[in-house]
Amino acid sequence: MSFPILDRRRFLARLPAAAALACAARHTAAWAAPADDAWIDPAVAADWKARWEKSILGECRDRPWDKEIGEELGWLVSPVFEGLYQGYRATGDASWLERLYAAADSLAKRATKEPDGHRGWPKGDGGGAASEILDADSLLGEAMMLRPLVLAARDTLKSPELAKRWRDEAGRCLALAEEIFAKFDARGCWRETKEGGVWIVPRFGIDRKTQDWTDGYNRRATDGFTNPANKQNHIARWLAALHDATGKPIYRERSEKWFRVMKSRIRTRDGGKYLVWNYWDPAGPWDYRPDGSTAHWVGVHPNGGYYGIDAEGMACAFEHGWVFSKDDIARLVATNRDYMWNQSLQAARFGRIDGGETDPRWKNTPGVLWTGLVPHDPVLRRIFVANHKPDGWHGLAATPWFLALAKEH
Repeated sequence: MSFPILDRRRFLARLPAAAALACAARHTAAWAAPADDAWIDPAVAADWKARWEKSILGECRDRPWDKEIGEELGWLVSPVFEGLYQGYRATGDASWLERLYAAADSLAKRATKEPDGHRGWPKGDGGGAASEILDADSLLGEAMMLRPLVLAARDTLKSPELAKRWRDEAGRCLALAEEIFAKFDARGCWRETKEGGVWIVPRFGIDRKTQDWTDGYNRRATDGFTNPANKQNHIARWLAALHDATGKPIYRERSEKWFRVMKSRIRTRDGGKYLVWNYWDPAGPWDYRPDGSTAHWVGVHPNGGYYGIDAEGMACAFEHGWVFSKDDIARLVATNRDYMWNQSLQAARFGRIDGGETDPRWKNTPGVLWTGLVPHDPVLRRIFVANHKPDGWHGLAATPWFLALAKEH
């Protein structure tokens, strides 16, 4: 059984070039930020909102939550769910929450009951183990899909007005998220490590002929493959949201333990000014073959999009007061702004985090704007505003997210 990197051609094909913001070229000249730190011009914001609304309503008509399973719940459903949740935050219009809860109920009804009694949306490659004979759930897909539902539930239950309308729906979303956490925990997908802990992809699934577990289920406590950093960060952000919504210590503990692992893997460069880390590192004996070689290559990935996800995770940890310090965020900002960026505002491009050559397979994304750091630096905000496509795929979630922050700023 192999564990290849997920083929995300369907996902990446939908990313606008402006959101990808990638090129190998990099200049070293300093770029001075304007003194005015206004986040966005009101007229631009109004245009963004109108274009975003048309785009997300089109995606809602397509109803991806009634079609997708496995890891695609993350890459193809969560952006729509996130957009609906952030749409409420940006506009105060509760109809976006209404759409979100209706979609969540529809998706939950499609879940299948699995051999251990838990629900899921399994797929042949859902757990990272492409197979013609078994189906597997995807922790990544389910975590990404559930995070905006958890955040919406949190906000609903904190508001007497919203709770009066959707208390039951919010409760169902939280109950489902907690069930999914318990499911993967019981299946041996969490491993403690010296630095903290990691989530692994199990080496078993549901046999399509017998509808029972394949034999790898009996080795679930020792087998597996550690998820790469970008997937760990998505999962950790979901757990941070669960802690925000429920206050239960287990979710903070698991989230923090991964972030400790993440921080332990980061290396400094250029005299400590910039940071770099690998796409994947082994975390325990399960990540080694019998000959002692690692189960996956170790190094910097030539697709810079993964590093944008990692930066989003680290920003989430910092915003919660966990693990990452203000100095850490400053170095992340410097890496993206001063090292990777080509110093052109209107035609922004980003090189690789390690300064390496562009891989032809990812010629448009050797590096990207680390959107998660936009709230923490005025220059990155200006790059975002100058290059963002509000009605693109990336804009489904990012447009209302940014407009909500701008409104609160």
